[in-house]
Amino acid sequence: MTSRIMIAAPKSGSGKTSVTIALLGALKKLNKKTVSFKCGPDYIDPLFHKTVLGIPSFNLDTFFTDENKTNELFIRHSEGFDIAVIEGVMGLYDGLGGIRKEGSSYHLAKVTDTPIVLVVDAKGMGRSVVSLIKGFMADDKEDLIKGIILNKTSRLFYETIAPVIETETGLDVLGFMSERKDVNISSRHLGLTTPNDLKDINETIDNLCDEFTGNVSIEKIISIASHSDLSETINPDAAKRALQTSTEDSAVCLKETCSAERSAAICHIAVARDDAFCFLYEDNLDLLRKYGADIFFFSPLNDERIPKGADALYLPGGYPELYLEKLSSNKSMLSSIKEAYENSMPFFAECGGFMYLNKSIEDKEKNKFDTVGIIDAECTYMGKSVRFGYIELKEKTANFLPEGEKIKGHEFHYYDSTRNGESAKAVKPVSGKEYDCVIENENSWMGFAHLYFPSNPEFARNFVSKAAVYHKNAQPEISDGLE
Repeated sequence: MTSRIMIAAPKSGSGKTSVTIALLGALKKLNKKTVSFKCGPDYIDPLFHKTVLGIPSFNLDTFFTDENKTNELFIRHSEGFDIAVIEGVMGLYDGLGGIRKEGSSYHLAKVTDTPIVLVVDAKGMGRSVVSLIKGFMADDKEDLIKGIILNKTSRLFYETIAPVIETETGLDVLGFMSERKDVNISSRHLGLTTPNDLKDINETIDNLCDEFTGNVSIEKIISIASHSDLSETINPDAAKRALQTSTEDSAVCLKETCSAERSAAICHIAVARDDAFCFLYEDNLDLLRKYGADIFFFSPLNDERIPKGADALYLPGGYPELYLEKLSSNKSMLSSIKEAYENSMPFFAECGGFMYLNKSIEDKEKNKFDTVGIIDAECTYMGKSVRFGYIELKEKTANFLPEGEKIKGHEFHYYDSTRNGESAKAVKPVSGKEYDCVIENENSWMGFAHLYFPSNPEFARNFVSKAAVYHKNAQPEISDGLE
């Protein structure tokens, strides 16, 4: 079984992502076959993981999937690797609604039996850092916290305080990271900037790795990671299912290009993927493949039209608001998408993809840019988070989901539309607050919510089924060299 480690922290902004990137780079330099995961619904941190390792990173979330399913996903994606690194989310114990365990880093570590290295931002602290660590240990009922990394501190303070921490807590202080402006990863309204936004991302990664390997004991981290065997702690049937499918899925889930040669494909789904549309769960794509879809990618920013032979379009979220002039000026792509919709091609669009299908999007300076126009509505920047957090969605009329069933998702957007739809009901899992959302017809689902398909695989199955019907009726031909 794959060794594993979680990088967590007392709060957001402590440096989890920087430490995770540095650790992934260090493991890669040691020729350790490494796979990475992100706790929670975040899209951007996995993009950084992928930039370092060159292979997709996967999300794990104990709100989206139950304990056995979460373990099954973890085992499947980590099978065959030397070590798995899981990056936590928010503060260690912060889960659903900020108060429940589901969705928290600690709950994920518990159900996957993963040891935790706690990254503590020690800037501006003295001995208080010891009390902070003791407080987190007091809630660690499973004894999962195994080491400490001090962040944003000096070597002098590290050498002074580390023996005190170790004496009073019994935990190993594995090292420290200093505060350096040259390796800072800045933030924007939906989180960190993406790797493609950073001019010197490879140099930044190298600098983080150098800092990490010079100041942190990678040997101790590897030792901590190899402490137990997950397959002995979970439902044996779940482990068996995961291992049975890992071999057949592994080649697929790491593949980035069209596989039109696959004889088993019953349809071809074109997925938007570029700087404007980059928020994708790898497990969503894997489920579409599992049910018979062939996945290939296209760029609404750079391509002239949707790929020839597409049987369905998947328009994910991202940052279309940062590329409005280029998206709006690509008239042939706008027309191509609108024509496909008018020809009843199945569509799935979420958040940024949903915004793109509106008539227009207004930037922060109130400049309006024409977009696809399938939805007779306009999107505007609201200056604050409009909706944020987990939701469960239920259709008012069964279409993509079986009657009465729900699918789980997440919302986080600063834009709003003059028409958000009323085909589905969204329910907040903690407060119970409800509101209408989603514009839906027989073949299309369009709305702000990001959906996690494994939370109800029937959604993916039905989307593929609709694409297969379109394929059968349209009899398209796949062009060569699709990407």
